[in-house]
Amino acid sequence: MKIVKYILSIFFCNLYRLFRFIPNNDPIMGCMLPFARQDKWWNSALFAFITMFSFDLITGMVGIWTLVTALTYAGLGILFHQIYKKKKKINLKTYLGSGIIAVLIFDFITGPIFSSWMFQMSFEAALIGQIPFTLLHLASVSAFIVILTPLLDVHLVNSKQLEDNKVWNKLLSFAGQA
Repeated sequence: MKIVKYILSIFFCNLYRLFRFIPNNDPIMGCMLPFARQDKWWNSALFAFITMFSFDLITGMVGIWTLVTALTYAGLGILFHQIYKKKKKINLKTYLGSGIIAVLIFDFITGPIFSSWMFQMSFEAALIGQIPFTLLHLASVSAFIVILTPLLDVHLVNSKQLEDNKVWNKLLSFAGQA
C-alpha cells in the first residue's frame, strides 16, 4: 500500500506542476517531508528524484538542470530523514519550519550557486533575481505542507492538534470518500 501512496504522490505532483498556476508551484516538499519521517532514508530521496526527473522527462527538458534539482531535492530528503529520526514529536509547525529551511537551501543551491555558473551571470545578480522566485516558492511550499502533509502523515492526522479543527475534519472526510 505504501508504494501506491508514492506513485499517486508522484502523479499528483507532476500533474499539478504541469498547470503552472504560479511560477513555482511546488507540491513536492509537502509530500517529501512526511515520507522522510515515515520510511527508510532512501525513500524520500528516491521520491524526490523520481518526481523531478519524471517531470523533466514528460516536458522534454531533461538535462544538467534535472540532475542538479533532482539531487538537491534527494539530498534534502536524506537530511530531513536524519533530523526527523532524532525528534520525538513532529507536528505541522515542525514540517512548516522544515519546509522553509528546505526551500531556502534548495533555492540557494539551484539559484545563485548553480544558475550563476550555468548562465554565466554574476552571483549577486543571480541572488537578487532569486528573491521573488524564492518568496513564491516559500508561499507554495507552505500551502502544500498545510494541505498535503497531514493527508500523507497518518500520525499528524491523528494528532490532537488537527482533531479539533473543523476544516480539517471536512477535508479528511472528503478525502476518505474519494
